[in-house]
Amino acid sequence: MARRPLPGGLTGGATLARGREFARSAAYTAADVLHPLITVARGLRVLAHGGLRRCARTPREQRAPGLLLVVSSMVIVALVPYGPACAAIALMLAAGWAGRERAAGETHGEDEENERLQLLYESLVPYFSTPEDPDPLYARGGDPQEAFLSHAFEDGRLVSLQLRYPACFTDGEAEARAKVEQLLRVKAGRGREYRFDWDEEANRLTLTVLPALPTDILAQRFVTTPGETVLGFTDADSVQRTLPVVDSEGIRDAPPVVWRTGRRSTEPHLLALGRPSSGTTTLLRSIVLQALHHGDVLLIDGGGTGGYTCFPGREGVLALECSPAGALATLEWASHETERRLMTGNQARQQGRPTPEDVRRPLWIVIDRPTALSHLAATEGRPDPQELLEVPLRHGRAANVTVAVADHLENAGLLGAAVLAHTRARVILGPATPEQVRTALGAPPHTTPTPDVPPGRGYARLGSGPVYRVQVPATPDPLDEEAAETERQAVLELLPRPDGPLYGAGVEAAPEPCDVGAPYGSAAPAPEEAAGGFGQQLGGGEPLPVQAT
Repeated sequence: MARRPLPGGLTGGATLARGREFARSAAYTAADVLHPLITVARGLRVLAHGGLRRCARTPREQRAPGLLLVVSSMVIVALVPYGPACAAIALMLAAGWAGRERAAGETHGEDEENERLQLLYESLVPYFSTPEDPDPLYARGGDPQEAFLSHAFEDGRLVSLQLRYPACFTDGEAEARAKVEQLLRVKAGRGREYRFDWDEEANRLTLTVLPALPTDILAQRFVTTPGETVLGFTDADSVQRTLPVVDSEGIRDAPPVVWRTGRRSTEPHLLALGRPSSGTTTLLRSIVLQALHHGDVLLIDGGGTGGYTCFPGREGVLALECSPAGALATLEWASHETERRLMTGNQARQQGRPTPEDVRRPLWIVIDRPTALSHLAATEGRPDPQELLEVPLRHGRAANVTVAVADHLENAGLLGAAVLAHTRARVILGPATPEQVRTALGAPPHTTPTPDVPPGRGYARLGSGPVYRVQVPATPDPLDEEAAETERQAVLELLPRPDGPLYGAGVEAAPEPCDVGAPYGSAAPAPEEAAGGFGQQLGGGEPLPVQAT
């Protein structure tokens, strides 16, 4: 039997469909008409919430002056013609902008940032909260907006953060601060260098991600005065001076770390420490190239790596020694020369005469890896070469003698007491822990060292001054075929002209300039030959006069 359909009046399908369509159209029309009002209402809610949050972050002692300022502004606006109308229009525009609909990606990004801030806030609760605090600033499930004053993200990663911490936190203890810095560094992301600025008076902590220092600055003639040596380049906000430099993009200004030597220097001697291949030899090469413009240099390569083979025979280079015997003879002469300069200068001052030119001309003693020489000397039954450095180190400032020493970080305990006591200008290069930086420089770094750094990257401190980040200019050995051609040519252009008489006994003509493509033997005589010639001159026991060039 066929089933009869129900009457249309009982189902009402068509009527209900038309009713739903009419209601949907009315809702869409009302939403379009009321969209500006909805946006403004949403914006007013956002502004009100932001104002309350700002008021909550304001210290109690500043709330009354702030309220007085707001009330005064409202009274002034009310008294100005058309002031209330203009203020209402400005408020509506601000509310419309704050309540605007945002893209899905932007909203998702903000949600992710808020989630990361909440996680960071929850992680700081054990460090910044105490059970006795009745109104804790950091608590489980609290609002990070009350503790975090400002923040910034870049590519989804935190790049800056300023937060408040309670007064009960022991910010004067280095251990407590180190724990907070370690936590923030882990939560903000590893592999980057952070700077932490603690404002103990206002209980503020500012975290900043530092950009990497440029590594494209080559060895060049820096615009400095005699007695100034550029150790490297640092952050722009760390020093108040810039120098014009040439890099891969042209000429620009860069902030340098300048080491001042001479009679008026408070840090006349330097010690550089670092791991192998960290750039300590590069730093000494850069110092030698700058010192040769105004003085004479004695080179002692204790490691025997051959990184200074382009210097022998050059004008102003008195010797290059690699053996313990040659180093002892050279340092013995340097000690006698320091004493001679002291006596000559003292006699000139007593007689009212100007100081002779050979005393005023700077003398540099550059030693790479003295601990290796000490070990070899002890094996051969010779005195420790570091003992002969005591006179130049102790009286070098008055005699215009400067000592620059570099060694491996793990051998710092083998350095002589005189070296450690008188080298107040310190540099540490390569990867190092904060404890190693503190031990080497005498102060902790203001940033967090990273495990992977380029050669020549580290920290520098001049005396009792601040700790600087530093990047040494690229100064490779011009005979190293693995170095970049532009860097090698930059070093070759800075080398002084050859000078035969100072090269050593038995050398009739000055050697040709170092040819990068030529083998070691054709570019310059071997270090042993040059050292032997100068050592023979020193073996007679008579101090050699420093010849002015």
